[in-house]
Order: sequence, then structure tokens, then C-alpha cells
Amino acid sequence: MEFFCHHRDRPGSFPLRKQLLEEHWSYMDLFQKEMIARGPTLAADGETPTGSVHVLDLPDPAAARAFAFDEPGYQAGAYRDVLLRRWRDLLGRTMWEFPGGRAGGDRYLVLGLGEGEAADLTVPAERGADLIAYGPLLSDDATAWLGTAALLRAPDPAAARALLTEDRYAAIEVHAWRPGGRPS
Repeated sequence: MEFFCHHRDRPGSFPLRKQLLEEHWSYMDLFQKEMIARGPTLAADGETPTGSVHVLDLPDPAAARAFAFDEPGYQAGAYRDVLLRRWRDLLGRTMWEFPGGRAGGDRYLVLGLGEGEAADLTVPAERGADLIAYGPLLSDDATAWLGTAALLRAPDPAAARALLTEDRYAAIEVHAWRPGGRPS
């Protein structure tokens, strides 16, 4: 079962996040085989983290909750909240298999919080070359569509936002994002 997890930083938590970086990476190392994508969301300066995104394949919702809430930054109070949803990987690959590589171009998390009938359930062919991860957000039992999450390369936030069908979502968030993990 695939899950989308977005830890959102609480204001002023950057020093704590920085202090916990090695613990965070060591914790994530435990899930290396299960990772589909990972990386920080960033403030307008392109450097300061505002959150942390992880997309993983885990056995069940209980394992996903344990992953999200046992994370060292969460345990230390670095995050204001956590969005945790079932997810379906429509690309069938990890971010490490993205043909565009890890560098070059601006990258974004686009998060559409659903409203009403499901939308954007197929990979948009015209944007396929820029998609790093893409899929629907689902209820724990995967029967209800709750939105769509995508990681993509785009020229700017407006172009990233245009990935989703605007009038089908209660809200659409666009966050600067970069691939995460230990520096090589």
C-alpha cells in the first residue's frame, strides 16, 4: 500500500530541524527500500525548509502512522501537523527513476485537496515528461478520493498549479520542493 506523508513545519522550527537532520536521515535510512519519493518543501528563498514530503510503500495504515509519528522531527515538536493519506503511484516508478534526474529546473509539490467527484485520475500526457511522482490521495480503505498529489518540474508555481483541474478542488497548494536524502 502506498502512502503520501507531508510533515508541515511549525513556525520557527528551522533550528530544531537543522539540529535533528542526522537523526532524520538515519530514520529515513530504515525505509530506503519502501521510498518512492522524498524531500523538503521550501520557503520563497529556496533554501529554508517548510516541511518534509515522503511517499512510501508500506504494509498497512498502522505502519504508515507509525512511520509518520515516530519520525524524530515529529517527536521533537518540529512539525505543526501531518497530512497522511493512502496514495496510488500512477507513474509506477520512484523519484530516482525520473528521467529528468535530480538536478535542473524548478521542482514543486502540488497538493489538491479534493471536493466532490474524483478528478485528475490519469497521468496528464502533455506533462508526463515533467512528472516525478503523481497520484490520487485516498481514504484509509482506498475507496474515497480525497485529492491529488504530484511532484513535478515546472518553470514556475503557476505552471505547476495548472497541472490540476482548478474547479475540482477545495484548495490547491503549491510548494517549492527538492529531492531529498543524504547528500552524496
